[in-house]
Amino acid sequence: MRQNAKDPERHAARMAKKKRAIDERIARAQQDKGVLVVLTGPGKGKSSSGFGMVTRALGHGMKVGIVQFIKGAFATGEHTFLGNHPDVTYHVMGEGYTWDTQDRARDEAAAAGAWEKAAAMLQDPAYGLVLFDELNNVLRHEYLELDRVLDDLMARPEMQHVVVTGRNARPELIEIADTVTEMQAVKHAFKDGGVRAQKGVEM
Repeated sequence: MRQNAKDPERHAARMAKKKRAIDERIARAQQDKGVLVVLTGPGKGKSSSGFGMVTRALGHGMKVGIVQFIKGAFATGEHTFLGNHPDVTYHVMGEGYTWDTQDRARDEAAAAGAWEKAAAMLQDPAYGLVLFDELNNVLRHEYLELDRVLDDLMARPEMQHVVVTGRNARPELIEIADTVTEMQAVKHAFKDGGVRAQKGVEM
């Protein structure tokens, strides 16, 4: 039991120890490079986190590219808000969820077209950050050639950051990523409570 958790001296000592550890870690981190971030797992928040990084990048004056895979059959708040931003290039695959299309050849063609847009962004050093929303789902269903995607990601400009979202990230993608976060589902309004997708939260 933490009986003295609110003791000022004990708190100060703990924070001083923590600061020393963090300062040492910062001092050791001397490398600057573009990072590949993978956001995966069954929990909500993967795309939301990705778009949060888009906002952060724009706040730093960076040019941003966005390609949304799988989604596209309905309007989203992020597309409405960012679609006409002068520093954002926004492409939506446009075919909607795979369980709606039910047409593999059509999904593969749409994914291939979307990846051409993505590959062009990966070759352009003007983009400081690119977001490939739901790319993990495309790779899981093998709508794109995995080796081609990995090669394009690894050949990008040195300082370009990439964020990839979607469930079931491929092990090969996780292997080359710099940061990987797996979001776990604890409770969800739709699955557990029958609440429809809400504007500002789900779309």
